[in-house]
Amino acid sequence: MPQTAVVVIDMINTYEHEDAEALVPSVRKALPHIAHLLTRARESGTPVIYVNDNFRRWRSHHGELLDAALAGRHGELVEPVSPDEDSLFVVKARHSIFYETPLAYLLGDLGVEQLVLCGQVTEQCVLYSALDAHIRHFDVVVPPEAVAHIDADLADAALRMMRRNMAAMTCSIDAITLDPAR
Repeated sequence: MPQTAVVVIDMINTYEHEDAEALVPSVRKALPHIAHLLTRARESGTPVIYVNDNFRRWRSHHGELLDAALAGRHGELVEPVSPDEDSLFVVKARHSIFYETPLAYLLGDLGVEQLVLCGQVTEQCVLYSALDAHIRHFDVVVPPEAVAHIDADLADAALRMMRRNMAAMTCSIDAITLDPAR
């Protein structure tokens, strides 16, 4: 069985961007599922890696980003999925979790072959990250209930593209097998 990591995309969020109000209802719906996935990963010893926008705060570290998000307009959407002391954290500046980040190196160091992607936004950062994972030969799993969208039609199309063009498995969280770190 391939070594798996759960990657949490952009859930440390201040929701101070132009699409925030369109995104928030979907985040509310996905939040309990993401929290459930994180609980399962942590209980099984599966690595949890947060990859998050830095919101152009170039001098910030992950703790400052988390503090700003928790104090932001929708801190209640951040608190249930906040990183714990064992979580890993990578800061990104663009849509893909791989673009100009050390994530590929980290995954190689951990021996990870399969990524379970959750978070936001399905039709943007999750889609581009799935593509970049696929071209790097990672197996990609996306539980549809654990990703949030701005536009439902585009999100559905993005999930279809991930399945068809990137060989991603889209299945419920409970169908995902999580394995401890080697």
